Amino acid sequence: MAKVLVGDIPPVMLGGLLYLGSGLGLGLFRLVRDRGWRPSGLQPGEWPWLLGVVAVGGLLGPVALMVGLSQVAGATASLLLNLEAVLTALLAWVVFGESADRRIVLGMVAIVAGGVVLAVPDEAAATASWSGLLAIALACLCWAIDNNLTRRVSASDAVFIASVKGLVAGTVNVSIALWLGATMPGPSLLAAASLVGLLGYGVSLVLFVLALRGLGTARAGAYFATAPFVGAAVAIVFVGEPVTPGFWLAAAFMAWGVWLHVSETHAHAHTHEAMGHTHRHRHDLHHQHAHRPGVDVREPHTHWHEHEALTHKHPHYPDLHHRHRHRHRH
Repeated sequence: MAKVLVGDIPPVMLGGLLYLGSGLGLGLFRLVRDRGWRPSGLQPGEWPWLLGVVAVGGLLGPVALMVGLSQVAGATASLLLNLEAVLTALLAWVVFGESADRRIVLGMVAIVAGGVVLAVPDEAAATASWSGLLAIALACLCWAIDNNLTRRVSASDAVFIASVKGLVAGTVNVSIALWLGATMPGPSLLAAASLVGLLGYGVSLVLFVLALRGLGTARAGAYFATAPFVGAAVAIVFVGEPVTPGFWLAAAFMAWGVWLHVSETHAHAHTHEAMGHTHRHRHDLHHQHAHRPGVDVREPHTHWHEHEALTHKHPHYPDLHHRHRHRHRH
């Protein structure tokens, strides 16, 4: 959809409208859901991370992608966008110390390989502009950094995070586009860009933040790399496109990769440092706390709670409560 729109809307303007549609739509949803304005739950130390998310992933990333799409065929761009999952995982493992063993690495490679098989173009890659390819690669790097920074604020309201990112990034980029001489598109194009932004940037980001809580950055990024396969499946079922051998090969790669991930068993003695935060939870192994007066005790519920230091051993993912570094690979 973005490839279709970029022919009628300048890249910087389109990048801004996509996020602005996301921010406005999610902001309205949050007001309706909460029956008015409610605090975000972000702690003072988390705001710098959110600002980094907005700057890198919301301002620079979309513009870089739109510039690339204006010079590169859609199939080539789809191929190159698989870089995001690879860069996300590399940053998570190397920079942020997230755990990974050979099974998880192999699973991620298989998922990305499936996307590559599905998106390999005929001759478009050979004739693509180098500046366009570099712009898309830059967008992937921006979103890889964005994904890892978002993990730092993933305990907070996912809708708030996505709406703030959309509103700020969208307003700034639309303003820059107008300053550069672009004009606002007509009502039909404006509505189309807003809808694509709400679904592809807004709802998608909310779901990704929720995935970060329970899976960690690298695993969530790998699962989101199955998007090319989902898109191809939708085209086959609803548009009537032919089923190609590449589709089934991609399906096999991705199914194998996802199976390697979901069948993972990662267990070792680990220590939870004392901490406090707000998020939706049940009173499970990691939430054995008393409630202050006035807290709705029906589960699941959301309130500020504190975790005492705890050392134990059980199978786990690098989720919200297991962001510890490892001495050895497990």
